[in-house]
Amino acid sequence: MLATPVIFSQIWRFVAPGLFKHEKKVLIPFTLLSTFCFLSGAAFGYLVVFPPAFRFLVGYNNDFLTSLPSVTEYFSLALHLLIAFGIIFEMPVLMVFLSRVGLVDVAFLNRNRKYSVLINFIAAAILTPTPDVVNQILMAVPLMILYEISVAAVWIFGRKKPSAISAETLPAAAERSESPDTEKD
Repeated sequence: MLATPVIFSQIWRFVAPGLFKHEKKVLIPFTLLSTFCFLSGAAFGYLVVFPPAFRFLVGYNNDFLTSLPSVTEYFSLALHLLIAFGIIFEMPVLMVFLSRVGLVDVAFLNRNRKYSVLINFIAAAILTPTPDVVNQILMAVPLMILYEISVAAVWIFGRKKPSAISAETLPAAAERSESPDTEKD
């Protein structure tokens, strides 16, 4: 964790000379936003989801059986939750990226909302390290909220269709192409 800033700065120093100015302008906010989303997801996983998950796992204690989780098991559970929630909180960034590339748009996301609910619950069942319903719901509900945030983010930051060009710019573009000053080769 302590070496991460040094590693990222070395990666940036390697990649930056090969990028154009407009690519650098997009990459820096994208990196900051995705880092914020990942850290928010990891914090949510550790502060909200981890306590009930750990209580569930040590809840099998009775007169004959005592649960004694080792430090390795504790850190393994915490690490799985941190990574899983960090990744799922990247959904809005991923959707905006897919929109900018042209793979999804708001209409597509709205049309496939019912499938996203199903996929969210399946992903929650797979990604949660415990089999209890509470932890699966604690992952599925944020996934559904993040999907709605993704729809709004795609609507705001996504690639605009050619029909979205304002009516004011069309006459100006037409005048420039029809002006007699331009020479034709």
